[in-house]
Amino acid sequence: MTTITTERATIGRWDDVQHSLSGGGDGRSCQCIWPVVSNKDWQATTFEQRREMLHDEVEAGPPPGLVAYIDGEAAGWIRVGPRTVQTRILRTRAIAAATAEALDDDSVWAVTCFVVRREYRGRGLTAQLLRAGIDHARDSGARLIEAYPVDTSEGEHHSNDLFHGTLSVFLDQGFQQTATLTGGRVLVVRELHDGAAIA
Repeated sequence: MTTITTERATIGRWDDVQHSLSGGGDGRSCQCIWPVVSNKDWQATTFEQRREMLHDEVEAGPPPGLVAYIDGEAAGWIRVGPRTVQTRILRTRAIAAATAEALDDDSVWAVTCFVVRREYRGRGLTAQLLRAGIDHARDSGARLIEAYPVDTSEGEHHSNDLFHGTLSVFLDQGFQQTATLTGGRVLVVRELHDGAAIA
């Protein structure tokens, strides 16, 4: 029976972070730096610079994401953390106009990226990562989580365009859709309260 576990992305797990970001899609080249820099800075950085930026972020802590393991093998990644750190969100006009939360509120967290290695897709890893991300946010004192997934109920969508996650996965985990954004994406929120995690 397959065993799926998740761990916080600490510097001691750096090799696993890198392994989880590779294996298909744009995770390796992006290094999950896209959410934390402006478009101008993104365009000006190389892969090596992005990798170093992520290394520094992981080393400095707190963990900017989680790594999922399947039978002990690093298989996937989620970026989840304070929205104020993920500065691209704050610069995205559609999100800034749609959110009901103050942009400088550190208690608002955001999920902005999923990566699953190609050989592990189709096993529910994204949902597992999201459940773990909810627990991580709650345990870290977050009041609310926002996310900006893709509504795949209409139109065609390439797998590389789904790194934000899909709407159905978030709805299954108790998020509520609150606004329509651009590019087929929507704003979803989930308030966090004391109590048991979602099973």
